[in-house]
Order: sequence, then C-alpha cells, then structure tokens
Amino acid sequence: MAKNLVIVESPAKAKTIEKFLGNDFQVESSYGHIADLPSKEIGVDVDNGFKPTYEVSPDKKALVKKLKDLSKKAEMVWLASDEDREGEAISWHLAEELKLDKDKTKRIVFHEITKTAIQKAIENPRGINYDLVNAQQARRVLDRLVGYELSPVLWRKVKGGLSAGRVQSVAVRLIVERERDIQQFKPVASYSVNAEFTNEAGKTVKAKLPKNFVTRQEAEQFLQQNIGASYKVADLETKPAKKSPAPPFTTSTLQQEAARKLYLPVGITMQVAQKLYEAGLITYMRTDSVNLSQEAMTAAAAEIIASYGKEFSRPRNFTTKSKGAQEAHEAIRPTDMSRHTITGERDQARLYDLIWKRTLASQMSDAELERTNVNIEASNHKEHFVASGEVLLFEGFLKVYLEGSDDEDEEQEGMLPALKVGESLQNMSIVATERYSRPASRYTEASLVKKLEELGIGRPSTYAPTISTIIGRNYVEKGNLDGQERKYTQLTLQSGKIAEKTLTENTGSDKGKLVPTDIGTIVTDFLVKNFKSILDYNFTAKVEQDFDEIAEGNRNWAKMMQEFYDKFHPNVKEVEQTAERESGERILGQDPKSGKPVSVRLGKFGPMAQIGDADDDNKQFASLRPDQNIGNISLEEALNLFLLPKNLGTYKGEEVEVNNGRFGPYVRFGKTFISLPKGEEPLDVTMVRAQELIDEKVQADAPIATYQGMPVQKGTGRFGPFIKWNNIFINVSKKYNFNSLSEADVAELIEDKLQKNIDKVIHDWKEEGIVVEKGRWGKSQIIKGKIKIELSKDVDATQLTLEQVKELIEKKAPAKPAKKGTKTTAKKK
Repeated sequence: MAKNLVIVESPAKAKTIEKFLGNDFQVESSYGHIADLPSKEIGVDVDNGFKPTYEVSPDKKALVKKLKDLSKKAEMVWLASDEDREGEAISWHLAEELKLDKDKTKRIVFHEITKTAIQKAIENPRGINYDLVNAQQARRVLDRLVGYELSPVLWRKVKGGLSAGRVQSVAVRLIVERERDIQQFKPVASYSVNAEFTNEAGKTVKAKLPKNFVTRQEAEQFLQQNIGASYKVADLETKPAKKSPAPPFTTSTLQQEAARKLYLPVGITMQVAQKLYEAGLITYMRTDSVNLSQEAMTAAAAEIIASYGKEFSRPRNFTTKSKGAQEAHEAIRPTDMSRHTITGERDQARLYDLIWKRTLASQMSDAELERTNVNIEASNHKEHFVASGEVLLFEGFLKVYLEGSDDEDEEQEGMLPALKVGESLQNMSIVATERYSRPASRYTEASLVKKLEELGIGRPSTYAPTISTIIGRNYVEKGNLDGQERKYTQLTLQSGKIAEKTLTENTGSDKGKLVPTDIGTIVTDFLVKNFKSILDYNFTAKVEQDFDEIAEGNRNWAKMMQEFYDKFHPNVKEVEQTAERESGERILGQDPKSGKPVSVRLGKFGPMAQIGDADDDNKQFASLRPDQNIGNISLEEALNLFLLPKNLGTYKGEEVEVNNGRFGPYVRFGKTFISLPKGEEPLDVTMVRAQELIDEKVQADAPIATYQGMPVQKGTGRFGPFIKWNNIFINVSKKYNFNSLSEADVAELIEDKLQKNIDKVIHDWKEEGIVVEKGRWGKSQIIKGKIKIELSKDVDATQLTLEQVKELIEKKAPAKPAKKGTKTTAKKK
C-alpha cells in the first residue's frame, strides 16, 4: 500500500501526475465535485446564516467509500485539485466527506502539470484556503437562491418549465437588446468612390475618395467632373510605425481567438484546453491573468533567439486590466516552449499551435513598418483621392503570429509603388458603388464572451457554461438564415464613359450567430420589467467584485448574502402578487374575412398566431414556423399559417397534405413525412411537386441490399453518405462508389462497423466497475459484480451512455433499505 494518497479531479490528470511521483504515491480521481447542494430542494437555510446543505450524489457514493478506505490506510493525503475557487471547494468537500485528519492532510496547488511543478508543490504544501471556499460557496448559494425563487415566478407568469439564472439571464438580455437594435435599424444608402491609377513607371495605385455621396445624382455628377481630368501626386507623407504583439492568452482571449482562427465553439475550446492541461502540455486554462513567470519568459527568449535570432527577442511584462485578476497565476502558455507542435488529436494540435505562437509572439520584437499616405489631386475639381499603404521593414513578432479581428469589414492596407510629389498619374477607372449602412453584428459565442468580460460579468470558469446553458434552455439559438438578396448600383467611369451595373449582395444572414428565441425575448422582458437589479449589468458586475473580495478575505460571505437577500426576496414576493402574466402578445391587425383581430403570442406549446380575442368561442390557432418569431412576423405571414394544413388530394391510395411542423414545412404521404427542401414555401407546393418528393423519398428509402436477412438502406446526412442496417448508421468513405455499392461492399462496411463497435473501449465504465462483454453476433452483457444483464440482440451496448447503463443496473439490483444521503454543512472561517 502506498504511503501517500494524492487526490485530483480527473483520471487524465491522475495519469499524468503518476508519471512524476514515485512508488510511494498513489494517485486517484474524485471525478470533479463529490458533493453539491441537493437537486430536489433548495438546500440553503436562509434563516440561519444561509448555511448550505451538501449531499454526496448517488453515483459518487461508491467512489467516496473507496477514497475514504484509501485515505485511512495512507500516512498522508494530498489534496491536489485545481488552484481556482472550484478546485479549493472540491478539496474542502473531500476533507469533509472523507473525514480527513488535518495532521495527515496537505493541500497542494500547481498551474502546470510538469515534474518540476509537482515536486515544487509537494515541497510547499498549505492548508485549505477557506476564503476561496467561501467565495465559491457564495456564488453557488446566491445562484441557487436566484434560480429557486425566480423560476416559480416564471412558471406562473410566463410559461411552465422555465428557469432563470443570475449570469445567464443577463447574457440573454445582451443578445435580446442587440437583436432589437438590428430589427429597428433602418439602412441608409450612400455611394463610396474608389479609383485606380498608374504611375509613370506603369505601377498600379489604388485610391479612394475620403467622403461618400448621399444620392446617385451626386455620385454621377462627380464622375462627370472627372471626364477628361488629369491627375498628379499633390502630397506624399511617409512615416515610421510600429505594431506590438498581443499579450499571452487568458481564458476569454483564447476562446475568442480559437473561434476566429479555428472556428471552435467556446465549450469545445475549453474541453480541448482541459485535455492539453491534463496532459501536462499547457498551464491552467482558467485564468484572467496575462502574466508570465520569469522562467517562462527566459524559456521563450531562448527559443526565439535559437529559432529566429537575437533581434527578434524582446521580453515583456504584461499587466492584467481585468478586475479581480490574480497576478500570481499565469496566462495560458505551453509548459515547454521548445515543443513547437504536438501530435495526436487534431483540435488539440491546432489549439496547442495557437497557444505556442501567441506566447512566443508576446515575447518578440515590435514589427517595424513604413506607412505612406498619398493625396492625389485632379485638374477638374477640388476633391482629393487618398491612397494609403505600408511596407514591412522588420517582421518582428509578425514572423510568428498576428491576432485576429471581429470586424468583418476591416480593410488591410496593401503596398504602394514608389511615388514622388508632382508625379503625373494616369486614371484607369473611377467606380462609385452604392453601399448600405449596417447595424451592429449579432453576437457570436466569442464576441459575447468579450462583451461579458468588458462588463465585468462572470469569470473565466463561467463563460462556456453560461453560453451552453442559455442555448440548452432554448432562450438563444444559433442562427441558420442565409439572409436575403439585395440589389445595389455601381457606376463606372472608364475611357471617358459612364457605365451602370446592377449587382446583388446578401444581407441579414445570421448563420452561426446567437439569436434570441421568442421565449428568450419574453422572459427577458418580464425579468427586466420586474427584477431590474438582477438584470442590471452594473449590479451583476458588482456581485462579481463582491465574490473577489470574499476570495481575498476582505468580506464576510454570509453578510454579503444577507444584504442581497433582504432586497431580492421582497421583490420576488411583490412580483408574485402584482405582476401581470407575460405572453409577448402583439396585435397584428384584422382578418379580412371575419373582421376578427389577429394576434401572436406565446402559447402552451410555443409561439402561436390567433384569430379572435380571448372571449371568442370560435377563435382559431396556428403555430408559428421555426423560422418565424413573435417580434417581427407580419399580418400576411400570420394569416398564411391558417391556410395550412393544405390537402392536395390522394396519391397511390394515400392522403397527401402539406403543413408546417416542429422541424419545418413538410409533405405528409399517409404516415410518411417528407421535409420540404430549404427555401420552398408549403403554400406553393402543388400535387405534382408533392408527387416528385414522395417518389424521391420512396426511392431513397428502398433497400439497396439485404444482410443477414435485414434490409440495407442508403442516404446522405450531415457527415456525408451512409448506409443504414439494423438501426446502425455506417459512413461510406470515398474508397467506395456510393452510387453503385455492391453486396460485397455492403457486407464489408457492416463487418468493419461491427468490429469497431466491439473494439471500442469505454474508459469511464471501468472506473465504475462495469464490464461490457459482446459476442460478435451474439447478445451483449453488462456485468457489475454479481449483477449480469443480457441485452436483446438489437441493442448495441457501445451506443448506450453510462447513465443508461447505471439505470439498467439499478433496476436489476436487489432492493435495499433506503439510507439517508451523507450531508455536511459549511463551516465558517
């Protein structure tokens, strides 16, 4: 038995740390928090200092028993959870639940998983930091109170099943307000003018007029003035300039840059970064510090000098602007600067490359530029054209990395040829292009993180879960609209003649952007109206500052909770009694047939249109389509909803109708549902078109072969072509001709898939003591101790989740007398 027991949060972290410690150390994982507030009750005693009650979750009880047994046998227990507030709380819960002896327990922290860092941590243990624990408790308790008290109000006043959260609701408010700004924005057209010249050496010079014309008439008049004009360089200014590198990554800047350059969602970025950290490749990935240790700066300088030369090295100290940042922590950086790349999983390799380049660039010299601004005058008018360009004299950090931008319209300056004052220029063309002003862009995941950080809302650990929560609750969704085509005019002066062209551009696309749903908008409006402080940006930021003060030991967390609750709770009670029900109702106008009012609102099953008022016994209802919302649907669009379902007749003895459904418009053929192709309106579908879609569907669903007496179908999905057999979907690689798969091809594909399923290793199940045995053609067995569960032949065990497997085991297990859950209560410092 090892003398020392080390407990960390994850198996991957445990595996890495084990490599650095000797045989006297046994490393085990707690799999995150072992205890939390109860799931079915509030778990906070508001009348007794807001004392929380913690429970060990049922799926962690076996693990806790195992850790308790190991800790009793060990001479020393080392609590090695992460160095942030969540990590400190995990260590505290472990100490409480395992009933650890303080004299035999040590807390160690490290911001990177390397041999040096682990040994240094072992040499410098400390006790549990109760200030950090209390800061985590304050956040957890406050968020529990907000959720538990606000959610029932939403059930009664808006719609059942809703929930509210302190940070999440504010994030939704940002998205709702941005959407309203976009909907209310009125685009204004103007004409921008660009010109192209050649100098005496025949080199191209691109320039633009530094003003726009409001009307087409003004733009055309200006082009007329340029007919027959001569041009020359009136003024030329050249001056040196510098570009400095961006600081190393914090959590939020890593999320933003990974979105811009690698197109990774915020949540995925954090998952990948966690794996890199646990593998010992990067420092801790939840930080708001841009600080680098002296050792890291020295290592970066050595790498820069070795790879690029001494002139490229310039060690820098960056200062964190974020409130509450902990400078003792480091920015996100590689643990070994000499490791330029890593092998393995693609996203991990790409993210590591990004982190390495950003860190190295932050310690490199400025890029040196020469910027040139040229004024070009015409003989026929007083307006000047302006040309700008830059020449890179010394690459500096640009040799490695340049930070991305969220500005979709940002123009990059190019190079200019050598020019001199008084030099004549030959005009090749002048183009006046009609352009429309644009509203602010919808938030992406990355730009929302940036905004939350700017406002001081949330902390590094909260950004990703906040976004996943508001999407999961259906308050916000990722847009999928392609936008609309808009025409614009372009006037070109060339060879003394003005030509006109009509061009098109796409406008209003929200693909991949965060768009509020109707329910998100209605809930936000209700909360803003009735709970101004909770939804106030400054209040939410102030709460974060309070948590920081608690973490620093400068504030009593229970007192902070009391001050909050004394204002919050009476507000909740007042709203319960006095607030009106919120449905987001909009009156659109009158139905021309019946003269009854037409409105839209949130109904029990989602957004809906209604003909008739509340007292009308014959009122009609229709659900809005997924691409419609209460905020901007028109009267005509609402009335069209009542024309569906539309019966088209019968085909091959089956009724055919077209309708709108939860997943969009479709044709129903008997009991078969066929989605309409994108862009097709259900009201435009004729019987002929419906028959085409039906025939295509029948042909697509027809078996292409049989295997073991079961049909094989083929289709194309989001990941490409596939075949389906026995409810198993099998991707078809390019090595096969998908249009003419032979029976041998089909058999090979199925055999390969089955073998992969058999070979698939489910690591987490082993930690739970669960074994899955699967014969190639036989039935699967799930085994845990003396419990054996044989699955039916059509169930693929490798497709089951761990939760599903546990549920099967629980049902099979013999009944036991109920035991009360282990509980602990927080100790005050």
